[in-house]
Amino acid sequence: MTGSGTDRTRPPTTAPAPVIILVEPQMAENIGMCARAMANFGLSEMRLVAPRDGWPTGGGLKKGATSAASGATHILENARLFPDTASAIADLNHVLATTARERGQMKRVVTPAEAMPPLTERVSAGERVGILFGRERIGLTNEEISFADAILTFPVNPAFASLNLAQAVLLASYEWFKATSGEPPFRESNTSPPATRETILSMFDYVEGELDICGFFPPGKKPVMTANLRDILHRLSLTEQEARTLRGLFKSLAEGPRRLRVPKSENGE
Repeated sequence: MTGSGTDRTRPPTTAPAPVIILVEPQMAENIGMCARAMANFGLSEMRLVAPRDGWPTGGGLKKGATSAASGATHILENARLFPDTASAIADLNHVLATTARERGQMKRVVTPAEAMPPLTERVSAGERVGILFGRERIGLTNEEISFADAILTFPVNPAFASLNLAQAVLLASYEWFKATSGEPPFRESNTSPPATRETILSMFDYVEGELDICGFFPPGKKPVMTANLRDILHRLSLTEQEARTLRGLFKSLAEGPRRLRVPKSENGE
């Protein structure tokens, strides 16, 4: 789905949102993929703590970051660089620290789905909030986690709990967007109203009549089978157009073979 559905005429989202803080990320490609995940779900502010391979501050981007960002270069270009985690979160009011391991700290633990609704309230009240993501290989240190108000962890398979850095950023960003918007970019475009009872009952009468003609109902079974058939069709929650189309389909199946029959001549041949 690379680039699929992207509206290039819209400006990047600048609405208040959590700051994404990557602590000592390793490769520029990983940073670029995190930027892409952020842009997918309306986050725009990235902070980098001592990237392993460095990060340019005077224009230009690290090799590989641009292609991995897949168009989210505005996030990379505005990313701020910090020497340590403490300075990266100094101006924030509320911080979550991500980890896949229990750290033995008396700290509240929340999933992204649990964490984001309260974060939206904080952001709406003017607070600055941030989410810490650790190193690809070892994550955050216990000291860095102690800087946070709560631990953010993901409900994953405990037999394989390790997440790629960009995947973790994407999951958190998705839950943020769902909590603040939640609407898909498009809905079903069927504008036909729900079918009226008149249309539905007319379809029932036609179908049941044709089934009678072809001997579908065993002796004594018609009332029960008719009720079951009606229940099946009711569960479809048909629109007016769908009901009329289905009625036309049944009619074509029933009457088509009749039109194809060759009438016999008077002498029976």
